[in-house]
Amino acid sequence: MKNFAIMMALGAIFISCKDDHEHRTERNETEIAENKQQNNNQETSDLPDIKISPISHATAVFKWADKVFYTDPVGGAEAFKNAASPDFILLTDIHGDHLSAETLKSLKLGDTKIVAPAAVAESLPKEFKKNLIILENGESTDLDDFKITAIPMYNLPQSKDAMHVKGRGNGYIIQLNEHSLYISGDTEDIPEMRQLKKIDIALLSMNLPYTMPVEHAADAVLEFKPKKVIPYHYRGKNGFSDIKKFRQLVKEGNSNIEVELMDWYPNGEE
Repeated sequence: MKNFAIMMALGAIFISCKDDHEHRTERNETEIAENKQQNNNQETSDLPDIKISPISHATAVFKWADKVFYTDPVGGAEAFKNAASPDFILLTDIHGDHLSAETLKSLKLGDTKIVAPAAVAESLPKEFKKNLIILENGESTDLDDFKITAIPMYNLPQSKDAMHVKGRGNGYIIQLNEHSLYISGDTEDIPEMRQLKKIDIALLSMNLPYTMPVEHAADAVLEFKPKKVIPYHYRGKNGFSDIKKFRQLVKEGNSNIEVELMDWYPNGEE
């Protein structure tokens, strides 16, 4: 009888310890999940407050602080009927999916500044000359509190017959205080992209045969490590690039990089 009582007491102690261990394990798992969520929230809060509104393909509207940027506006005034008037316009290249003089005319820009490379400036009507700020690769300009830097964009391997030759077009980095937004333009995973530092948000093109496949885009992202990347300009000769595969490749390589998939083709146009 005495032995039975001892066994019962030991059993109660074991069950109590087991329950306490499970309770502590559950509590620790909950704390880890809460800390992870808190860290995720902290990472998100580190991003600049930029409202990005895709229009189509390479065309977008950015609202940052109290300023509105249009990048490569095409599609006529109708495409921007729900957007605020631009303070600044960024043009990347001479091709029709990036440069539309008709759209610029329809927007009634007034004194709105247009940042563009020389090849684009030469393709614009004379009426826009007063608006132009010409930047070559590597040059910068200050617009109010923003710094705009022109970044090379081109095809690899470099060739005079390439669709995008080095020096003709611009990607851009927009900086406000310590934050930065990178717009790649029509480019492949060039060394100048891979060497970028401290990019908060990157818009990256990925379409064949015009720019690069998703595998190259993901590999470049894993090298220059933006906090967040958004695929854009992903309609190619044979339809849309696999941006979900791009997201998977980035997340497998570095789970700390946020990948946001946005709808750049609202009408499903191929």
